[in-house]
Amino acid sequence: MIKAAGWTALAMVLAPQCAWADGPSGQGDIAITIYANNQALVQDVRSISFNGGRQKIEFRNVSAQIRPETASLVATDSQVVEQNFDYDLLSPAKIMENAVGETVTLVRTNPANGAETRETAKILAANGGVVLQIGNRIEVLRDDGLPVRVIFDHVPENMRAEPTLSVTVDASPGTRPATLRYLTPGLGWRADYVALFDEAKGQIDVQGWITLTNNSGTTYTNAATLLVAGNPRLIGEVDRGRAPFSPEGDATMTEAGSESGTRQRLGDYYLYPLAERTTIANLQTKQVSFLDVHGAPATHGYEMRLGWLQTSDQPLSAATVYQFSTGSKAGLGDQLPAGIVRFYMRDAKGQAQFIGEHAIAHTPMGSRLSISTGDAFDVKIKPVLESRTREGSGHWRTAMRYTLTNALPKPVTVRLLQSGLWGDVKVIDESLKSTRPDADTAEWQVSVPANGKTDVTATFDSRW
Repeated sequence: MIKAAGWTALAMVLAPQCAWADGPSGQGDIAITIYANNQALVQDVRSISFNGGRQKIEFRNVSAQIRPETASLVATDSQVVEQNFDYDLLSPAKIMENAVGETVTLVRTNPANGAETRETAKILAANGGVVLQIGNRIEVLRDDGLPVRVIFDHVPENMRAEPTLSVTVDASPGTRPATLRYLTPGLGWRADYVALFDEAKGQIDVQGWITLTNNSGTTYTNAATLLVAGNPRLIGEVDRGRAPFSPEGDATMTEAGSESGTRQRLGDYYLYPLAERTTIANLQTKQVSFLDVHGAPATHGYEMRLGWLQTSDQPLSAATVYQFSTGSKAGLGDQLPAGIVRFYMRDAKGQAQFIGEHAIAHTPMGSRLSISTGDAFDVKIKPVLESRTREGSGHWRTAMRYTLTNALPKPVTVRLLQSGLWGDVKVIDESLKSTRPDADTAEWQVSVPANGKTDVTATFDSRW
């Protein structure tokens, strides 16, 4: 059976009885607001010639994924009566499917002498192949390598070469601008960060990139583009366009910031406008820099978080972490939209090498981040439950020992976190003074000498 791609369809298109908005295919002055949850607001200002009275206007090159219920047309001295979205786009297979029952002309070419023969045929079916009635015979259009064309005398009324929104208006005569607004999925963005850490200087360089993607089915030419860091709620569409990671609840933010910057806000969201107009092509990924900071103070350390009563026969690798601030003083000096931070360090030859990545949530200015890039090779922690005894009705005494080892030729500090304390667990004895960053956690800052080890012991009083 012949495939749709094998057909040559010649169509004599009849002129529609309507007005085109700003020419037969051009967009107007485009402004796009893109949200991080694969949703965008398109505002398209086009010049329209109103004839006076009731008139149908067709907008080509709207998003192929437009949410028609969100579309609105605003123009002075006009009122919208009806609107329709035609998304059945022209293709060889689609035009065949929509032409079932109609008459077409078959043109076959003799490969030996180039002579053409023409026959009138009625399309009976186009389900996985095309069935034709030619005179008194039934024929299946076959992909046998012989040149064949199918000529249509018109395009089916509901088919379009581009996604088209048709709007019927009742307006006074004259040429004036009209603004078409609509929401569409298929346009989204995320933040990507490149961090270069210099351990000798205790500094970090961070470049932030906006990664913009367009899968809406339409190209937006010379668009004024505004990005919003935030996910407006969509009724019934909770999971639409979720990022490939889930930064919510991520433990990278050890301290939330409280600084206000100069970046423009929209409600409780932050705005990231592109400095220049840009063309966002369909099926394109585009990157634009929005952050470029050099020499911000940063530290490299180690961390281990353990669950309640967690014990192990084998030493566990500590997480290697990098800590820095987003504050205006000694920090990055900006709000950070959710994204992925990719860390690099220079090797002995001065070449930057990748050492790991981690997702971050939306981060206020002035926050303190502690980002893990993987497990440490030489820094280990072995938690051991040494004893657990009942101390009267409803009370238990639990003794833990934490052995930290360091195979590096320099001392390190490990942030040791014992979680699962649930507020009423008390530390009644410990070899190193702890702090309580929250009701659930005890924290020790443990110094481990070069090529050495350190033991930390703690005794807890609990009701379980």
